[in-house]
Amino acid sequence: MKILKIFLIFISSVGFISCQADLSLKTDNSYGDELTWSLPHKAEGVLLQAYVDIMTQPDNWDGNNFLDVATDNAVTNDFTSGLYQLTAGGITPHNNPIENWTTAYSKFQYIHLFLENGLKSDIIYDLNDPARDNSIRTRLKGEAYFLRAWWGFDLLQKYGGLTDEGEALGYPIVLKSATNISELNSLSRNTYEECVRQISNDCDSAIKYLPNAYLGTDAIIGETQTGRASGKAAYALKSRLYTYAASPAFQPSGISDGEINDKWIRAVHSSSQAIEDAQIGKYSGLTEADFAGPLLRTETPDEFLFRTWVNNNAMETRNFPPVFFGMGKTNPSQNLVNSFPMKNGFPITDSRSEYDPQNPYNNRDKRLDLTVYYHGRIFNSSRPLEIAVDKEGNPGRDAPGHEYRNTRTGYYLRKWLSSKNDMLFDPLSLTAVNDFHQHPLLRRAEVYFNLAEALNESVGPKGMVENVPYTAVSIINMVRKAAGINSTTYVDEVATMGKEVFRNLILNERRIEFAFENMRYFDLRRWLLPLNESVNGVRILQDETDLIFEGTNPTEAPLVVEKRLLNEDKYYYSPIPYEEIIKNPNLIQNKGW
Repeated sequence: MKILKIFLIFISSVGFISCQADLSLKTDNSYGDELTWSLPHKAEGVLLQAYVDIMTQPDNWDGNNFLDVATDNAVTNDFTSGLYQLTAGGITPHNNPIENWTTAYSKFQYIHLFLENGLKSDIIYDLNDPARDNSIRTRLKGEAYFLRAWWGFDLLQKYGGLTDEGEALGYPIVLKSATNISELNSLSRNTYEECVRQISNDCDSAIKYLPNAYLGTDAIIGETQTGRASGKAAYALKSRLYTYAASPAFQPSGISDGEINDKWIRAVHSSSQAIEDAQIGKYSGLTEADFAGPLLRTETPDEFLFRTWVNNNAMETRNFPPVFFGMGKTNPSQNLVNSFPMKNGFPITDSRSEYDPQNPYNNRDKRLDLTVYYHGRIFNSSRPLEIAVDKEGNPGRDAPGHEYRNTRTGYYLRKWLSSKNDMLFDPLSLTAVNDFHQHPLLRRAEVYFNLAEALNESVGPKGMVENVPYTAVSIINMVRKAAGINSTTYVDEVATMGKEVFRNLILNERRIEFAFENMRYFDLRRWLLPLNESVNGVRILQDETDLIFEGTNPTEAPLVVEKRLLNEDKYYYSPIPYEEIIKNPNLIQNKGW
C-alpha cells in the first residue's frame, strides 16, 4: 500500500502528548511505508497526528477568538475576523470560519493508516516484555477509535443538518484509508442517524480498549500518559453525541413524537452510564483554580475529562484590558450578565430577586465573578477597573473610547485568564511571564447537564427513568447549590410549569456554566433558538459621588452594541464547502445553501 503524498508526515521522535508542544510533531518525509511500519515510534507517530489540530486553548477559533463572540454572549473587537463577519451573515459555502472538513478527513486518513498497519504483529512496541507490548498496542487501538469518534463528531456538529427535502444528513462515513483521492470524491453523505451509530460504536470500542482514567505509576496506563484519550472521555463524548442526536434541529421530516422521545431516553441512558459506569464523580463546578497554574502537566482537575494544555500568556495578551498590556479582544455582553440570577436564586426579572439596576453586581450568583470583569472590580490584585465616564464625558482608563481596543460592551473577560501579577509586564525584568492553562474539551458538568436536558424532554422536570437516580430538577438544584444558591424555591416553581418552561431554565443554566467554552453557538443552533439577538452593553456615568448605570434594567430598552443579521433558517446549519460540492456531485447541500 502506498500512502498519499499529503499524508507522508512521519515522526522523527515521539514524546508524551499531554501538551501542544509535544503534539507539534517533527516531520520527516524521508521515510517510506516499509520503514515507517517497521519502527514502532514512527507507527505511533502516524496516530499521534490525529491529536494535532485539537484546539489547545478555548479562544483558538477563527482569528483566535472564542466562538461565543458569534452569539449573544459577547462581541469581538477584531473586525477583520471571520467570526465577526459570520455575525453579519458572512458565512457561505466559499467562506466558512468554522470549516473543518479537510482537517477532519486528513485525521481519518492517519487513523485508518494506523489501524491497518500500526497494529500488525511484526511491529513490536516492547521487545523485552510481551505483556507491556500488548498493553501499549491495546491503548493505541483504543485511542484510534476515540480519535475517529472525536473527528466524526466534529464533522457532525458542524455539518449535520436538514436538506431542502427535510432529510437529516451527517457526513460521508469513511472507515478505511484512501489510496486514491478519487475514493473520497464519490461518497455520499450518510444519514444523521447512521453517523450517530458510527460515532457511538467507535466510543464503545474506545471504552473497551482504553483505561477509564490514567492513574498510578504504570508507564503505559498511568498518570504520565494524562492527556491521551481515556474511557471517561469516550463516555462523555457519547453523552454529548446522543444529546445532539435528540435535538430539534436534527429531526427529519415525518418523524413521530414517540421516535423523538426514544432518542431522548437513549440520551438519558448514555449520560447516566457516563456518570455511573465511568465513575466521573459528583458535580462540583469550576473554580478560579481551574483557570491557570500551578498544576503540573500530569495533574488534571477532576472536572476535566479530556483536555489539552499550554504554558503561555496568549489568552492574556488577547483579552486583558489594554492598560494592562492586553488587546481587550473578547467583550462579554449585558445579555450574558443578565442571565445570572441573584444569590437567592431568582432571576433579575423577578420582583423577589431584590435586584437593583443601579447596583447591578451586588448579591449575584458567584459564577458571574468567575466569568466577567466589571466596573469597580479589582483586576489581578492591581486596581479597580475604571469603566465609567465622568460628567465631562471623559472615559475612565478601561472605558470605551479611552483606547480604541477598550471594551465595547462595558465588560472584560475573566474566565480562563491567569490572575498572576504583572502577567504581561514584569517591571523587574521588563518581560512578560507565562502561566499554565488547561483547556477542557469534555467536562464532567456537561454530562450532568446533558442528563438533565434529556430527562426533562423525555419524562418532564420531576420524572424518573428506571435505574437513573436523578431528575432534571435534582440536577439543576445540585448545580445551583455548588454556585452558592441554596434556595430551591424558584427551580421548584418553574418545574410545576412543565417541561417547556423548565427547558428554558436548563438552557440558561447551561449558558452560564459553559460561557466561553464555545458551546452556546451550537446550543442555539440545535435548539433552533434565535441567532439574531442584538448584543447589548452597559454605560456607566460617574457623577460627583454616585454611579449611574444605563442598560442594566431588563425592563427598559437595552443599549445595543452590535446587531446580528442571522435572520434566515439556513444559518442553523453550516454549508458543505463549495469545493467539495464541485468535486463530488453526490454530496447533497444543507437546507438553504
